[in-house]
Amino acid sequence: MMLHYYQEGRISLEKIAEKMSHAVADCFKIKDRGYIREGYFADLVLVDLNKKTTVTKENILYKCAWSPLMGFTFPAEITYTFVNGNCVYGNTLFDESIKGERMNFEK
Repeated sequence: MMLHYYQEGRISLEKIAEKMSHAVADCFKIKDRGYIREGYFADLVLVDLNKKTTVTKENILYKCAWSPLMGFTFPAEITYTFVNGNCVYGNTLFDESIKGERMNFEK
């Protein structure tokens, strides 16, 4: 959804990364997450900004099979998702053998 606002010129890609990753990790004091740094967990989503995606019943990936965004066209397509540095989604295929890990919080 934030890429929709980026496309409208309302927010930069850098500000999206700051607000959606860095600020969340900092606010909740989540240890070793929220930044691309050596030794940190690599939780990343890669998108193709040149491919639009319209939410349809056929491509919905929720178990409930519906979305309030049905019919909405996003300005990008998710191509890969990495959890803890492992590719769990790529080119429409899931690897469900890889699970996330519990987050640790700083005191």
